Amino acid sequence: MNHLLVTIIILQTFVCLLSLFVCLQLLDSCQKVPVLASRAFSSSARQLRNRVPEAQKLFQEDNGLPVHIKGGTFDVVLYRATMTLTLGGTCYSLYWLLMACLPQKKA
Repeated sequence: MNHLLVTIIILQTFVCLLSLFVCLQLLDSCQKVPVLASRAFSSSARQLRNRVPEAQKLFQEDNGLPVHIKGGTFDVVLYRATMTLTLGGTCYSLYWLLMACLPQKKA
């Protein structure tokens, strides 16, 4: 009986120490948030390259393509997926509108 009581006390102590360690880790990570946030908005952060002039040249180039597919393959796939979903949704809506207009058969 005495050994069981000692084992329970040791396990409870271990659990308490483990939970204290987890709390300290959480507190430490919470203290780092303001530092990381200030670094994200500081003026000494790395400077990004301005890519707007390159994009302007690409989209203003006269190559016979519509502006919505001048961006490349991703734009073409996105355009076709959008048109497919739009046409599919329109057909689906018209189908259910037709079903609502037709008289119901009496059973």
